[in-house]
Amino acid sequence: MIGKIPKPGKSFGGCIEYNVMKKEATVLYADGVRIDKIPHTIADFNMQRKMNPGLGQAVGHISLSWSPEDKDKLNDEKMVSIAKEYLQKMKIQDTQVLMVRHKDKEHPHVHIVYNRVNNEGKTIPDNFQHYKNIKISKELTLKYGMHMGQGKEKVNRPQLKGIDKLKYELYDTIKEVSQRVTSMTELKQELLKRGIGMQFKYKSGTLEKQGISFSKGDYKFKGSEIDRSLSYGRLSKQIEQQAQQKLAEDQRPTLAQQLREVINKEPVKEQSGHQPLLDLFDHIPVITPEPDEPYRRKKRKGQDNDHDQSQGVRW
Repeated sequence: MIGKIPKPGKSFGGCIEYNVMKKEATVLYADGVRIDKIPHTIADFNMQRKMNPGLGQAVGHISLSWSPEDKDKLNDEKMVSIAKEYLQKMKIQDTQVLMVRHKDKEHPHVHIVYNRVNNEGKTIPDNFQHYKNIKISKELTLKYGMHMGQGKEKVNRPQLKGIDKLKYELYDTIKEVSQRVTSMTELKQELLKRGIGMQFKYKSGTLEKQGISFSKGDYKFKGSEIDRSLSYGRLSKQIEQQAQQKLAEDQRPTLAQQLREVINKEPVKEQSGHQPLLDLFDHIPVITPEPDEPYRRKKRKGQDNDHDQSQGVRW
């Protein structure tokens, strides 16, 4: 299961119309609002937000998505049950809620609209929501035996929009660049060429780095908010290992150097009665092969005949 949280909105009308009026949309659950007519639903949300007029962005919106492999494990009741548990763990309680299921994608998903002004007129905070969302989504996925995604590499990029699209663009670029640098300074310079800013968070009153964030345009995210592998601790450790590896490779002698060292360290040994090995290329002795044994026997026989003939015949 994956939870997606866009920025809080200002208009309940636009958010509710988008979710409820979508083709094949089904309202699965409502708490504190009427669902007989869309204008009634919008009016109910707006009525409660007036209890806290100072909160400009009162519209809470979350989408929960499951893998297509979980289709057989999910029905409307199960999705509502998991969504309620998710909201409870996210501390989104005692407020108006609307859950709408969409069927325009292959994967099962439900949209949750809630009022950030709770039933007592108090504000439901949204700080650290993205971090808590990741943790709770994983926790519930494991609890209910749902399919666990294989990482960001499997996400369908073309379908992403808004903040999610920007985060994945940052993730892809930072991961690609970080694997080719050997210092944080080099990483910062290379990212700047691609329009991405990089800032450090320092421990209060010191120059000790303890956090990192990345920015593009008007948006800024902590490294861990984009992905855990982009936290300062993990990123600096990865780059340090790459620097050590590069240093080791630079100090490693080439094959030609290794051969040269072997030749210089091990002088050529001479064998008795023979010249050194290296001199053989300048002085190659010419060896006349011995004739084959049958040839020698034949020649010897021929020589014997010649000897007999040279004696002549006695009369």
